[in-house]
Amino acid sequence: MTDRSKVIFGNEISRSAYKKAENSKKKYAKKYGDDSSADYPAKLVANACLNKPLGVYDIRVAEGKGDIPFDKDKGIIVGNIRMGFGHYRISIAMASAAHALGYTPYWMDLNSYPETTCTKVIGAQNDLYSMGSRLSQKIGLFNKLVWEPLNYEGFRQLTYNSSDQKNAELMSPVFRNVPKDIPIIGTHVWPAQAALHAGMKHVVNAIPDNWPMALHFAEGSVHTVQTYQAYMGYRILNGMQKKDVLKPMPADSLVYTGHYVDHELVSNIDVDCEARLNRKRNGEPMRFLLTIGGAGAQRELFSAIITHLLPAVKQKKAVLYVNVGDYQNVWTELTNEIDGLSALSTTHFGKWEDTVKFCTDAITGRVEGVHAFWHENIFEAVYCTNLLMRSADVLATKPSELVFYPIPKLFLRHIGGHERWGAIHSAEVGDGTLECEDIPHTLQMFDLFLNDSSILEQMCKCIKTNNSIGVYNGAYEVVKLAMNMKNKR
Repeated sequence: MTDRSKVIFGNEISRSAYKKAENSKKKYAKKYGDDSSADYPAKLVANACLNKPLGVYDIRVAEGKGDIPFDKDKGIIVGNIRMGFGHYRISIAMASAAHALGYTPYWMDLNSYPETTCTKVIGAQNDLYSMGSRLSQKIGLFNKLVWEPLNYEGFRQLTYNSSDQKNAELMSPVFRNVPKDIPIIGTHVWPAQAALHAGMKHVVNAIPDNWPMALHFAEGSVHTVQTYQAYMGYRILNGMQKKDVLKPMPADSLVYTGHYVDHELVSNIDVDCEARLNRKRNGEPMRFLLTIGGAGAQRELFSAIITHLLPAVKQKKAVLYVNVGDYQNVWTELTNEIDGLSALSTTHFGKWEDTVKFCTDAITGRVEGVHAFWHENIFEAVYCTNLLMRSADVLATKPSELVFYPIPKLFLRHIGGHERWGAIHSAEVGDGTLECEDIPHTLQMFDLFLNDSSILEQMCKCIKTNNSIGVYNGAYEVVKLAMNMKNKR
């Protein structure tokens, strides 16, 4: 096994930092065990939510052998973890693009194998990250002194990558019986790192966000980015060892692809933008999609937004789609806080077929009131937002993975400093607002969308222009890259 924690793209890690990385691995191994000699079987099972629309099969590890063979010619693995909703959503985009291009997507969530050291290590870190996200929205001092610096500069440093690489060695056993010649796209760095440690031959590391951080390095893979700003920052390892000038990434290790977006959305961009403009011209209610992320943060902000927009909903000037993901308690709290919300709301809770029908009908049909969505199944909870986007006019979201989607966007305050660069990119390509950093400016922007057609018209025009030059084709390009790595071998 190559020790990828000592030297990163030719840049040596200090002895003390390397020792810290070793100690991190030892700590996790002591707490959760070291199953590096385990011989976990791997089997394929049709994904209950995504198999029908996207042909997705789950790779189940440590659950016995299965009857479905791996397709070694057309199969492609999407390696991911659940950490919030973002990495799952990027994975869905990759699976969608793979399916559209004629390949068979295999879903491999390293955070879903409870018997393994891999999942125990990831689960512990995921719990910490989710707690930090929530605390950052409730405790200003914690956000200022801990969360913002960690997300903005801490994850940026090469030393952080050194520790992650060492911890990822504990994750590699889950790949033992996965065919090594099937290409894998990691939509989080840990699956990419673990795949390399396990000897997978064709690894693409699809980097999220628009703020270059050493956290996302998986040396030995081909790294893809969605923006040219990210490309330049990663190429020179900008700021990843304070002010030091570092050795750059090799040219063949980094590729700009464009935004990672589902085929179903990209292929309907022009139609959906025209529908938005027609609704505005015809005086129909403006449809706002509010999505609460997987960490369950920002509920208080959404309460203020909904309260502000309810009069417009009553006057049939606005429609609200509210997706609370798999956090039903968030909707309960919102209805308890906001007078009149329940009376105006239709809930779409738990019945996936009903949700799919609503999303399909809304593309061409009329919609009124408030529609709330909750699904216990994580795939349904995430994919619900994707389905709602086609019939929505404006997506209100923090500037995370959704900044790259081809729908007019209203950006709420970020959670973690790295996210602010996503809003900057979207505003520059013209498909999103500036980041609204407080509630008054957020409500001002909602009113501007409601009362002034020029913002929506400009964004739709930019989305169509971006589409004409391939800005939203990143998922297709990542899939092609992964398959070409195999075909060139």
